Amino acid sequence: MRQRTVRNQDEILNNSSKYVKDTSIKKGNWKSKTYKEMHIEIGIGKGTFITTLASKNPDILYIGIELSKPVLALATKKIRRFEEENNTKLTNLLIFDKDATMLDEIFNRNEVDKIYLNFSDPWPKNKHTKRRLTSPDFLKVYRNILKENGKVEFKTDNRKLFEYSLLTLNEAKVIMEYISLDLHKEDIPNIVTEYEEKFSKFGPIYKLIFSFR
Repeated sequence: MRQRTVRNQDEILNNSSKYVKDTSIKKGNWKSKTYKEMHIEIGIGKGTFITTLASKNPDILYIGIELSKPVLALATKKIRRFEEENNTKLTNLLIFDKDATMLDEIFNRNEVDKIYLNFSDPWPKNKHTKRRLTSPDFLKVYRNILKENGKVEFKTDNRKLFEYSLLTLNEAKVIMEYISLDLHKEDIPNIVTEYEEKFSKFGPIYKLIFSFR
């Protein structure tokens, strides 16, 4: 279901120091010497995942990408609330509203250290396979913008999307570094997203970590 417009959403975004309205001027210059790495999350939802990461790792620049402006406005409000409640400023967190198909226009080759894909839209109809964030077209984009040995971390509760992703990744001949068929039964660090907290009780959470040769 499409997110309804949030009241004053443009004002909320434009008044936030984290919102990047013109990404074209940042290409190739996202990360200053202050940060040792740059990680991006495609589809940040309400922002809990990337906010938590930013608060734990001040030496890494985090960039949240969300196509839906209303969703991004809600995430912005939640990030601001987190800062107020924890008396902190997440200066290592930026956000913008762009389509993931534009990543090549936003980032240079070999500019990104890690990409997070958390509970992406599964686009279940066959005619929409190209929109899936693990489709061959998107994998080519990730390969271009990731540094050598850069990683992609993917989580989903959708079995069919997980199986589709395994097929496309196999065809792309990626290096599969980690596979979980039931993440919450494994004793590994895991930052739980809002969606994950709500829906994990209905079935397993699948996770993949991969890099490109």
